[in-house]
Amino acid sequence: MQITGAEIVVRCLQEEGVEFVFGYPGGAVIEIYDAIFKQSQFRHVLVRHEQAAVHAADAYSRSSDKVGVALVTSGPGATNAVTGIATAYLDSIPLVVLSGQVGTPAIGLDAFQEVDMVGITRPCVKHNFLVKDIAELATTIKKAFYLAKSGRPGPVVVDIPKDITQQLHAFSYPQSMSVRSYVPVTRGHSGQIKKAVNLLAGAQRPLIYIGGGAVQGNAADEVRELVQSLGLPCTNTLMGLGAYPGSDRQCLGMLGMHGTYEANMAMHYCDVLVAVGARFDDRVISVPSHFLSQPKKIIHIDVDPSSIAKRVKVDIPIVGDVKLVLRDMLEQWRQAQLSLDAGALAGWWKQLEVWRSHDCLRFAPSETLIKPQFVMQKLYEVTGGEAIITSDVGQHQMWAAQYYRFDQPRRWINSGGLGTMGFGLPAAMGAQLANPYATVACVTGDASIQMNIQELSTCKQYHIPVKVVNLNNRYLGMVRQWQEMFYGNRYSETYMDALPDFVKLAEAYGHVGMRIEHPGDVEPALREAFAMKERLVFLDVITDQSENVFPMVQNGKGLNQMDLPPHMGDVQDVPFENNRDYGNMC
Repeated sequence: MQITGAEIVVRCLQEEGVEFVFGYPGGAVIEIYDAIFKQSQFRHVLVRHEQAAVHAADAYSRSSDKVGVALVTSGPGATNAVTGIATAYLDSIPLVVLSGQVGTPAIGLDAFQEVDMVGITRPCVKHNFLVKDIAELATTIKKAFYLAKSGRPGPVVVDIPKDITQQLHAFSYPQSMSVRSYVPVTRGHSGQIKKAVNLLAGAQRPLIYIGGGAVQGNAADEVRELVQSLGLPCTNTLMGLGAYPGSDRQCLGMLGMHGTYEANMAMHYCDVLVAVGARFDDRVISVPSHFLSQPKKIIHIDVDPSSIAKRVKVDIPIVGDVKLVLRDMLEQWRQAQLSLDAGALAGWWKQLEVWRSHDCLRFAPSETLIKPQFVMQKLYEVTGGEAIITSDVGQHQMWAAQYYRFDQPRRWINSGGLGTMGFGLPAAMGAQLANPYATVACVTGDASIQMNIQELSTCKQYHIPVKVVNLNNRYLGMVRQWQEMFYGNRYSETYMDALPDFVKLAEAYGHVGMRIEHPGDVEPALREAFAMKERLVFLDVITDQSENVFPMVQNGKGLNQMDLPPHMGDVQDVPFENNRDYGNMC
């Protein structure tokens, strides 16, 4: 029996076990929407902007380890989706984005709502396709799901002309997929792994550096076993939070531009570094030459060979699935009966505790002004550390990363690589739909939330009871911080002169709005909000406008050259005299 191309698309999504499609209809995809209407195997979620569709699909994937799916029409529908696609690409999130296209006879003729979606997205997708033959439609969609999830994950775009959705063809869906020119490596080279464990066994100052690849690769159990069985210190990147429990003593916290003092100092002064699914990006290592000025040996594990030694030269590269590589490392360690130098490790831990004793995340409390850090501490307490937290981008993102201790993977959902404002609310929608019984909170700011605030309407339509915690400082906070520190307090276009009444706005969308202005009201308001299990609650928290995020590593500076909070103003960095003399570096 022959069916339409639109029906083939729907059948393919059903074969893949898709639960939700996030999208927005239009002329080029109207046939697909008609086919969706006739089925009930998966749900469509009507967003209010195509960017939000992709962000929601993205967060659905991040929080569930499934492939997210978005559906947009041609022209502006497709271009509106590009920011979400680029967000997923830089964070290695598996998505399939189906975009409508004008009919094949009209392609290249500047037809109504025509854009070259393949050309536009080529720099920010893992792969993309333009389907010109209905006989290839099902195979192409199968290939898109395979490419999105395998190897280093990423978004794949399938551009489907309208006439392809109208034509008839027999349906047949491949049960498996292989691509001759694409064979991702999964098992690490045993010789390289042997070199790695022997190098680690000889370390005096070891450190495990955990990136987002450990989360996407589902390697949290293996990371925990490696760190705990060997007694090692570890640090997480922004994207790696939760891959190792943030509340555990062996975790030094997040590292990098706004990382903890102890994590950054450990990263700079370690002598053997094991990088697990991390890419040494510029927000972690601003200047590679400065980072390498302190001698160290580096083991780099990543599923993507192009990420290894891309910014920092490494000594032992291991290409493979991080979960499988860590298993093999642990097995080789046990078989060879290796052990670390207990004395050296004890001395290293002694120094790490000295760095930690400065309590770099301490802040001055206030009886009259709400400190944003205090809100994040209370959010952690009220939710018991069990919530899925999405965030937008800015100061609030960093405070959430610093003060909410993530003990499990896939509970911290944020835009790391692209830094996309407007991500938080649609991400919360996707995470909540993927985890209907979970507590989901969106941490945002007064500027970011307005980028996609129209999704409050989507939340009302689909009864999505997320909690929005708006740290309202009436500024573009992170830009203002830079203007204060580096531009002579010239606050060029960073003050928000015309903010809406967020409480009334939330209520206008049919939700609960709460305004919190005093420190003593923060915890009661949070508890009241989270007690309303079936309602979206928008908490507009009026915070201290003057607060900055510390520690901070300026562009061009080393990890040991941080701008520190006021209470650490007299801390000085004194280099090691030798590998075994830890001295007093503070």
